[in-house]
Amino acid sequence: MTLPRHVEAVVFDMDGLLVDTETMFRDVMMEVSRRRGVHLPLEVFLRMVGLQHEASRVVALDHFGADFDYEPWIADAWALAHAQIEVGVAVKAGAVELLDFLEAEGIPRAVATSSGHATVARQLGPNGLLARFQSVVAAGDYGRGKPNPDPFLVAAARLGVDPAACLALEDSHNGVRAAHAAGMMTIMVPDLLEATVEMRSLCVAVTETLHEARGLMAAQRRRIRRD
Repeated sequence: MTLPRHVEAVVFDMDGLLVDTETMFRDVMMEVSRRRGVHLPLEVFLRMVGLQHEASRVVALDHFGADFDYEPWIADAWALAHAQIEVGVAVKAGAVELLDFLEAEGIPRAVATSSGHATVARQLGPNGLLARFQSVVAAGDYGRGKPNPDPFLVAAARLGVDPAACLALEDSHNGVRAAHAAGMMTIMVPDLLEATVEMRSLCVAVTETLHEARGLMAAQRRRIRRD
């Protein structure tokens, strides 16, 4: 398995890719739903993964009904999530080592996320990851959210690199669709969502961890130096 083009920059998703927050959000939203006497099926939550607030709202109302009191529900979910984030979120396996590798190789990197800047700061600031990116593209920095390509196109523009020379790292289906639509080489590192036939068709690789993604990039750099 080899990367098809020289990687000049790397664009990371955040939730479920850099930090282990998707499982936390799943549990929080199901707990808040239980407290309010409604049921949130796992398959409905999974449809929200990788989406911005308004798109998630559409999914929730499609399930609960148009008269569902969405705003208090999501506010309760975020309050519980923030309390857990304050305790600390786990960094995903291989994230630090991959960032070490990219820094040593002089490869610029950005975050492209559906979350807002405040959430990024809460999740990546305390563990020292935030300072390791040249740019953070978050909700409010682009017009259309994932699965549209806008977040990744903004990230590439900020890094000054052609999207075709960027490698995108994603864990969600909507994120993979967005990165592919932006013209980026895409690696999926599945978290809650499996790599479907569609996902594999849009990716240059599917890896179990970021350690494997780093291995693919390291192999490419070795080939470049050898040639």
